[in-house]
Amino acid sequence: MRAPSPIASSENARRRQRREPSRSARPEPVSRPSDLACGDVFIRIGGLLRGTAVQLKLEGFSAGGSVKIKPARQMIDRLERSGDAKPGMALIESSSGNLGLALGIIAAERGYRFTCVSDPNISPQTAKLMRAYGTELVIVDRRDHNGGFLASRIGYIRDRLAREPELIWLNQYANPANPGAHEHVTGPQILAAFPQPDYVFIGAGTTGTLTGVSRAIRAASPTTRIIAVDTLGSVTFGTEAGPRHLPGLGTSRRPEIASDQAMDHLILVGEADTVVMCRRLAARGLLLGASTGTVLAAVSSWADRIPVDACVVAISPDMGDRYLDSVYDDDWVEGHFPGTLAQCAEAVAAAQMFWTR
Repeated sequence: MRAPSPIASSENARRRQRREPSRSARPEPVSRPSDLACGDVFIRIGGLLRGTAVQLKLEGFSAGGSVKIKPARQMIDRLERSGDAKPGMALIESSSGNLGLALGIIAAERGYRFTCVSDPNISPQTAKLMRAYGTELVIVDRRDHNGGFLASRIGYIRDRLAREPELIWLNQYANPANPGAHEHVTGPQILAAFPQPDYVFIGAGTTGTLTGVSRAIRAASPTTRIIAVDTLGSVTFGTEAGPRHLPGLGTSRRPEIASDQAMDHLILVGEADTVVMCRRLAARGLLLGASTGTVLAAVSSWADRIPVDACVVAISPDMGDRYLDSVYDDDWVEGHFPGTLAQCAEAVAAAQMFWTR
């Protein structure tokens, strides 16, 4: 038997290298879509505070485009560990957008059926993405007693469970895996980059991120001030109910897990101010979601209270591409918040540059 020629052996080696990554290469390839989680990306934003920058943690580069891939995976992993998961099982959850999309990705990844119960505030892009992954999307348009849709969405789920007992409701509003994902992942990621931040600003929706991150920060850095940020019109923290038009932050029904968070202060932000901040950032090259605009508007409102050289961290749950038909659409903005476009133009013209060269 003739030995292979050196040229042939070399060519075979090159082919193997193209097919198989080097064992010494880092990072290692992941095994499934839900493992695509990017947790160490921060961008330094100047111009919002005097004498210090905001360290903004960007969660929008993970699978599903948001921070919600973490609790989605934790909740399904917990269900699987319990022994209640079955091949092809049917899951159901209420979501205004990002969590539903994340759950749809993981359901598709693992061969489960998934129904997302949402409302008219869901972004058209998110709705299309859910359906692309095979999610059944149900839109509930009946408002609840607080003028929102959350209680109505949960009522729909309870009705479905009564009719279809094989359905499994993950219930992000009471599931300990929701804040647990942030206590064990998001919080430690912040601390790895900034071991003793002075302030951490966290948006509150279901309060999963707020609850989990506040636990992790409080345990490692007790002097850090945790600032919760919510939308005007939300009832999560006992404030007055009012109309809300943007998905993400705020609720019309207090989530059960909200009682476990540890915050030092609460800031409420109007949605018009959210739009102005988002537009201001976009004019400088960073397109972020509505929740991020709300959080950074809260940071800016505290400019007189934050000392020079303080370490300030904020969490950005998602990017802005899902908001092209709302926050970044002139007709939508003017229709919902008359006069806000003029405020956006003034804010952009007056604002300092966020970035240093």
